[in-house]
Amino acid sequence: MQDPSQPLAGFSYSRAFFEELVDTALAHARKLGATDAGAEASEGAGLSVSVRKGELETVERNRDKSLGVTVYLGQRRGNASTSDFSRAAIERTVQAAYDIARFTAEDPVAGLPDEADIATEQRELDLFHPWLIDSRQAAELALACERAAFAVDKRIANSEGAGVSAQQSHFFSAHTHGFRGGYASSRHSISVAPIAKSPGKGDDMQRDYWFSSQRDAKDLAAPDAVGRYAAERALSRLKSRKIATRECPVLFESPLAAGLLGSFTHAVSGGALYRKTSFLVDSLGKQVFPAHIDIAEDPFVRGGKGSSPFDEEGVRVQPRQVVDGGRVEGYFLSTYSARKLGMKTTGNAGGSHNLTLSSRLTQPGDDLQEMLKKLGTGLFVIELMGQGVNYVTGDYSRGASGFWVENGRIAYPVQEITIAGNLRDMFLGLDAVGADTYTYGARTVGSVLVNRMKLAGN
Repeated sequence: MQDPSQPLAGFSYSRAFFEELVDTALAHARKLGATDAGAEASEGAGLSVSVRKGELETVERNRDKSLGVTVYLGQRRGNASTSDFSRAAIERTVQAAYDIARFTAEDPVAGLPDEADIATEQRELDLFHPWLIDSRQAAELALACERAAFAVDKRIANSEGAGVSAQQSHFFSAHTHGFRGGYASSRHSISVAPIAKSPGKGDDMQRDYWFSSQRDAKDLAAPDAVGRYAAERALSRLKSRKIATRECPVLFESPLAAGLLGSFTHAVSGGALYRKTSFLVDSLGKQVFPAHIDIAEDPFVRGGKGSSPFDEEGVRVQPRQVVDGGRVEGYFLSTYSARKLGMKTTGNAGGSHNLTLSSRLTQPGDDLQEMLKKLGTGLFVIELMGQGVNYVTGDYSRGASGFWVENGRIAYPVQEITIAGNLRDMFLGLDAVGADTYTYGARTVGSVLVNRMKLAGN
């Protein structure tokens, strides 16, 4: 059992020290006459190393700390922060938050979460695995990853580099409605971006990348495997062609399918809903996906990237069905956005927790090859470019690269095309989800087949 008076590995400050800082800030807020107050102390530390073409490029170390204070005077809110942990600085920061609140307009829904919504249990979710790696060791891993990419084929002629990152942080938060809690977490990664070039005088060059990211460094993919796969992806894109403008089905590779799930999450999040800047306003209880689609949220996945025992406001979180049989069963709401909508918080201040999109039609054997067969003749997308998503209308237009597929088999690579549609139609036209599930950040989904989109090419 870790002694709370002692710092965890790699940190300068202990949990007990942070508790004392937060309690000092809250006590001073009360002394000034605050109606309510909250405070959070945090610390982050990490190492990032990059190499390119066998040479060390950068070594970056980061260490930051912060105390944030929020003060309420009735329904007026003020916020201030400092990186100075002295008592005098804490008192100045609380005073600054108090002064801001004094001159802020009243907001009828401003305030701390209701006491009934506060998390009283705090599960241990296995989120902290410090990686005690030095810059030399990190550089060796990055170099091994890049070497593996170059070793795949002589056509891997260049590299944008490889990198290794080890990051960790911890915090303690409390407010005057009874919440007290905090935890440590970590996230580590290895990545590489090789460049393939066709032999001869032509300018046919293709770049791709791959990475592995985990909370525990022991779970990272081997550097050799990351390098080889990135190289194979780059090589597969050589001799890309343009294709004629048309309409056809589109298969999104798993990591890109996670982006479509992110688009849905944004569209049913509180801020977009109460501002009415979403094409899915008033979608609760309505059919947004086909009846075979489900989306589940689980904040309690051990070691999950989106796991947390409570949300950023200290509100209780719980597993739930966000989409059941294609119908929207829940939004993503903080206390503030819920009050704006006349609803209750869903424990999503700070974002969603471990989303999984699945299809009731998916079979265990529906790997990528099987999904290509389901696609038949159409486009398999492995890269998207640009930010062409209009969340007010749902209009979707992105630059894309990938492969043209004929009769369920990859025919040739394609590039310099644009795919377009409307997210409302794309969601309803989601015909299949693969068993080739991939977890990208806090979202897990297989490759996704959309029945029809517009392709702009030649």
